[in-house]
Amino acid sequence: MIVAIENGRLIDPKQQRDEVTSIYLQDGKVVAIGQPPAGEITQRIDATGLVVTPGLIDMAAHVREPGYTQKGTISSESAAAVAGGITTLLTPPTTSPVVDNPAVAELIVDRAQATGLANVLPMGALTKGLEGEQLAPMHALHRSGCVAFTNARAAIPSSLTLMRCLEYASTHDFLVIFQPQDAQLAANGCMHDDTTCTRLGLAGIPETAETIEVARCLLLVEQTDVRAHFGQLSCERSVRMVMDARNRGLNVTADVAIHHLLLSDENVDGFNSMFHVIPPLRGQLDRAGLRHALLNDGIQAICSDHQPHDPAAKQAPFAATEPGISGLETLLPLGLLLVEQELITLPQLVEKLTAGPANILGLAAGSLAVGEVADLCIFDPEAQWEVLPETLRSTGKNTPFLGMTLKGRVTSTWVAGREVYQLNA
Repeated sequence: MIVAIENGRLIDPKQQRDEVTSIYLQDGKVVAIGQPPAGEITQRIDATGLVVTPGLIDMAAHVREPGYTQKGTISSESAAAVAGGITTLLTPPTTSPVVDNPAVAELIVDRAQATGLANVLPMGALTKGLEGEQLAPMHALHRSGCVAFTNARAAIPSSLTLMRCLEYASTHDFLVIFQPQDAQLAANGCMHDDTTCTRLGLAGIPETAETIEVARCLLLVEQTDVRAHFGQLSCERSVRMVMDARNRGLNVTADVAIHHLLLSDENVDGFNSMFHVIPPLRGQLDRAGLRHALLNDGIQAICSDHQPHDPAAKQAPFAATEPGISGLETLLPLGLLLVEQELITLPQLVEKLTAGPANILGLAAGSLAVGEVADLCIFDPEAQWEVLPETLRSTGKNTPFLGMTLKGRVTSTWVAGREVYQLNA
């Protein structure tokens, strides 16, 4: 069986392709571009006016299972992912139980495969129970499907313990992902420590809660020569430090959540808990610095930092609510806002959502070259839709973009040559 996706604008940054052409799929792979292959074409899809890209790869998306299924499941969040054109997502080890033993990692992989939608790749815990004291069995976790290791935002107070973790990871060439935050400086803060925070009477989280931890981690990365990635950075200075480290030859990369490129702490005015995120929305200067870093390769990927919540988690005074935004289905259209604002081009955006994450994770994905696995996203860049609870497939409806009309909608998503999502199907 040969599937022909015809006359779409094919954007594949890894192959430096941006052209209106046709792409042909067979046996789960891309078999031809432009000229049809030998054999009978069994399905034709007219992609005129649509954009065809590699399937999007999300560097940070909580699926909540096992343990917090009232907030989301592998099934519900995979459905949300493919509705957003995301074919591969990386999920943190902050489940219950924590992903610190092979059985939990295998459960996530097995349930994702049984669901048959997006590829769900677990991150393994860096320390047992994320408690920051004893090394987790990284090698066994890697064999069970973990593609990277992190302690999420749980602190590792001892620099010696952190160094031992990085030394072990370096020995086996494992990728370590930092979500840097100094627990003591962050304390019980709930938003960026600045004038808006003071006016609202809320406890703040200073930039140094992130930058000090970035500095510590970079020094230990340099000492251990581990492959490292800094996830969901929120401060310009953090990005600048990572860029300086890259210039010195360190194997380090960084990503930013889409909401940190679009929102600032001023949006919190009004105590709307939908804007309660960690790291917090920073000031306009930090946002400008993050946006500038997109243009000079300071940031290699954009992610959703998807954190679905049940309604009760957001129904309390701002500081008492649980932080996080549900963002799988809005990642692409929010990214298109950056294109509309002429901050970056569409191919640059696609690169940050496909080839960039694939290169960081060392995945054979993020490209539609002949012979590659046929993970595709097809979207209408002009289609408008309103973000409403009933339009979101995720269990979590907690997004500050509710009620907003966004431009850009996924019409079809394919994983390994199989259509797993079709708009209005």
